[in-house]
Amino acid sequence: MSSWVRVLVGALSAATVTVTAACSPASLPVEVGPAPTSSASQEPLQVTGASGTPPTLEYEKPFEVVQSGSRMIWPGTGDLLERDDPVLLNLYAQDGRDGTELQNTFRTAPAGYTMTEQSLGNHLFAALEGRRVGTRLALMEEQDGVPVLLVVDVLPTRAAGTEGVPPGKDLPQVRLDDLGAPTVRVPRGVDPPSDLVVHPLLRGTGPQVRAGQILTVEFTAVRWSDGKVVDTTWTEDTPPQSAEIGIGRLVEGWDQGLLEQTVGSQVMLVVPPDSGYANTASELAGETMVYVVDILDAHKAVAGDDEEPKKKEG
Repeated sequence: MSSWVRVLVGALSAATVTVTAACSPASLPVEVGPAPTSSASQEPLQVTGASGTPPTLEYEKPFEVVQSGSRMIWPGTGDLLERDDPVLLNLYAQDGRDGTELQNTFRTAPAGYTMTEQSLGNHLFAALEGRRVGTRLALMEEQDGVPVLLVVDVLPTRAAGTEGVPPGKDLPQVRLDDLGAPTVRVPRGVDPPSDLVVHPLLRGTGPQVRAGQILTVEFTAVRWSDGKVVDTTWTEDTPPQSAEIGIGRLVEGWDQGLLEQTVGSQVMLVVPPDSGYANTASELAGETMVYVVDILDAHKAVAGDDEEPKKKEG
């Protein structure tokens, strides 16, 4: 079995990773040949569909892969993909013999990797190298007699937008490193607010988050009482996390505070116990929590012809 197929199978089995109600980290590629040279003999493959939705693939079946490779459907205009940086992908694959769906992260959530050959595989790494966030690629390869057709969308891995009003002195202050990871400083000698605080730090230009969507985020969680980080996805081995929002799967502060925010935003939530873990067995039951959340993606789960969207387990 080729490394592309191995990674594809691994991505399928890992696609159910989720943020739990306590927002604890969990975890969530494909490999193809080099970009093809110009050849009139390559079987035609037409890819249509808007960003954020599963693509439509049109081709004569069974598809014959004359030459393995990749081509760009459209270029991205976001950040350049750099070696060792995180990369977030939506993946859609079909068996070119009959159009059977092999993979579809639009059913679940985007998959997070690192921009290295080890994480992505040599060929997918080469296809993505030099690309920008927002790019859509089509990849074609025959494996063990199976023509595999894959479409890859490159999503952002950090918030980007216009800066909001800075938080006041009675609220936590946030600083970002070069990759966008936040450091949160809780004000000393200040009592935490008794009500939920929702403070956009960056306002993205994407669509608004709606109840029932699968939300994909980077986040850091800090206790107000001592300013210590109790949870974060901003570590090398932790990809962005995903969960359905607005249906009671997350703490109330997240469900209330992130609905109607826009994709691409960075939002600070100050969540008092009543909107967090009060009346639970969590060690955070009496804590006011500060969350800094980068909203990377939000989409309605896509159901197959004969199935309902899979719900994530906490």
